[in-house]
Amino acid sequence: MSLITKLFGGGKSKQKTPTPAEAIQRLRAIEDMLIKKQDYLEKKVQQELQTAKKNGTKNKRIALQALKRKKRFEKQLTQIDGTLTTIEFQREALENANTNTEVLKVMGVAAKALKNTHEMDIDDVQNLMDEVQEQQEVANEISDAISNPVGFGHDIDDDDLLQELEDLEQEEVDQQLLNVAEPSMEKLPNPPQAEPSRPRKAKVHHEEDDDDIKELAAWAS
Repeated sequence: MSLITKLFGGGKSKQKTPTPAEAIQRLRAIEDMLIKKQDYLEKKVQQELQTAKKNGTKNKRIALQALKRKKRFEKQLTQIDGTLTTIEFQREALENANTNTEVLKVMGVAAKALKNTHEMDIDDVQNLMDEVQEQQEVANEISDAISNPVGFGHDIDDDDLLQELEDLEQEEVDQQLLNVAEPSMEKLPNPPQAEPSRPRKAKVHHEEDDDDIKELAAWAS
């Protein structure tokens, strides 16, 4: 039984068709096997080339046989390269198809889930919303009742409160007018503490002047 038969099955009646994931896994296994064979053949090509170089002048028959084997190995490498390209293309196509299949499955599940969410009738939805609104109004009334202190504010007249507020405002205005009319004591200059002393003038000797005038008058007569 060949390797391909082992990987993909020998007959249609004996084995079921593999799933996309199984097929992808098998293709990857073949790729790995061919890559390993490539490495082996490349080493063989180098060995045969060294043999041909070594016996080129000593034994031409051995050198020619080595070159023939090298050519055969190189041909196998070329075939493996083509096979790997084909397998890689097939694997990528299968992976894309598998991805698309999974996406379609998820989209189908999402569509069913969305359909289930819309099974409720529009009238049922409206009734539900009305009930929610009613319960919200009841909750608001309860909150208002709880937040209002018992027995507080029921005997207070709003007109009395407004009159009291106006009186307070008028009182504030009057106080501001008084503060403007009366000068502030802090701004007046301080009164002088004592009269500043004046410099004393030198006394004029009026008596001596009078005697000189009298003597001059007597001499003139």
